[in-house]
Amino acid sequence: MDAVERLRKTCLALPEVTERLSHGEPTWFVRNRVFVMLADHHHDDRLAFWCAALAEERDALVAAEPERFFRPPYVGHRGWLGVYLDVEVDGDRVTELVQAAFRLVAPKRLAARLDAPPADG
Repeated sequence: MDAVERLRKTCLALPEVTERLSHGEPTWFVRNRVFVMLADHHHDDRLAFWCAALAEERDALVAAEPERFFRPPYVGHRGWLGVYLDVEVDGDRVTELVQAAFRLVAPKRLAARLDAPPADG
């Protein structure tokens, strides 16, 4: 599975997430609020995604691993994080970043569902 399909699967596994095109790119929404967007055309032929993040966490990741992370244009000033997908990608780390973005954007009760124990069944 390629990086975009893994990203799509990770996003769509979260509660009430939908996908639609925004600015010509696949974008994932939770209750009509963007939390992750593919960014294939914004930075010199680099494949990446942008996700909601806390500015302090974004800055720490960019400083520690600039080959993997960047401050994206347009939304970087609001704390968003850019994640390159055209380098070796750690799937678990991408999942953590996507889930963190979801928690920042989703209503609190919906985000809390990520912490709920699995239903018996």
